[in-house]
Amino acid sequence: MHFGYDDRTEELRGRLNAFMDEFVYPAEPVFEQQMAAGDPWSPPPVVEELKAEARKRGLWNFFLPGEHGAGLTNLQYAPLAEITGRSPHLAPTAINCAAPDTGNMEVLSMFGTEQQRKQWLNPLLEGEIRSAFAMTEPDVASSDARNIATRIERDGGDYVINGKKWFISGAMNPRCQIFIVMGKTDPDGEPHRQQSMILVPRDTPGMDIKRGMHVFGYTDGDHGGHAEIEFTDVRVPAENLIGEEGGGFAVAQARLGPGRIHHCMRLIGMAERAIELMCERAVSRTAFGKPIAQQGVVQDWIAESRVRVEQLRLLVLKTAWLMDTVGNQGAHTEIQSIKIATPIQVEWILDKAIQAHGAGGVSQDTPLAGLWAHARTLRLADGPDEVHKRSLARRELAKHLP
Repeated sequence: MHFGYDDRTEELRGRLNAFMDEFVYPAEPVFEQQMAAGDPWSPPPVVEELKAEARKRGLWNFFLPGEHGAGLTNLQYAPLAEITGRSPHLAPTAINCAAPDTGNMEVLSMFGTEQQRKQWLNPLLEGEIRSAFAMTEPDVASSDARNIATRIERDGGDYVINGKKWFISGAMNPRCQIFIVMGKTDPDGEPHRQQSMILVPRDTPGMDIKRGMHVFGYTDGDHGGHAEIEFTDVRVPAENLIGEEGGGFAVAQARLGPGRIHHCMRLIGMAERAIELMCERAVSRTAFGKPIAQQGVVQDWIAESRVRVEQLRLLVLKTAWLMDTVGNQGAHTEIQSIKIATPIQVEWILDKAIQAHGAGGVSQDTPLAGLWAHARTLRLADGPDEVHKRSLARRELAKHLP
């Protein structure tokens, strides 16, 4: 068992860390200033400046294997995604590795037609446009995707879409030009064959973006926000269907597996930054006559944080290796395990870092409050903890049933 990164990964890590030090971290206060002064739902100009610099340095599309991406394996991408997680509002977007575009590009690369790839995948790969993935709905428990109620009905050479979606990430961004919409084409079919996915361009009549949703008080404008959308007799050509009719559930599963590990990779980077900030605070702050670094409770937080990060990283790397060697389905147990473990453990670490900073930890003067909100949200995104635990437990129990 070899724990070292290969030569290509090490080389890319060096280049990416240099980019973070020279451009991303210095851009964070600029980003905050521009966000405060501009449209709360639109990424500010500094983001495009970072994208141009990253592209010039060859730091681009690391997430996507094969002919359309950088050709990295999941195991090679994992430590790079971890680095970007240290500045999750800027770094993933800067190198064109931000959700929901990553998952949408994966869907188009795996299931899209030649025309769909030419029209939508190519400009996404170039970072010219953004996209959104419309699955979650306000009126049903969307953790069970079989509940999706939005209708996609065939009418001659078109499909007609009616329904409501919300928390559609990226949709508030004016650069978001294409939506992948999941809905029911056959409500009477087999439970996992009722759904389909279809491409809906932003300017299609009948698609009404009602409002932007806040997350713990944040607009998440750096990622284009999260929208509530209503579809009323939205008509698109039949060739906009992704894959086959009734294949939407399978496409969703193929999309969400890689997305879950990407989130967990970045969460580890968030945890590493939190530990650094906690340690810097601990050695620079004095209370009751000595640095708080000498307080036993603070030492316990720091030690426990290090142990938890090391455990999480090993599990994430094992998951990435399995995805590369036996496929996403073969790594299903591990994908669910990291999705359960990583957000809640990183949330704990961020909570302790916030506590070490006192009132400053919940303010805008450190990135900790925003990182905490991000980690807490990921206990819901791509399936809540409880759904993954249910599935994981059933798989374990099946080993002991007749």
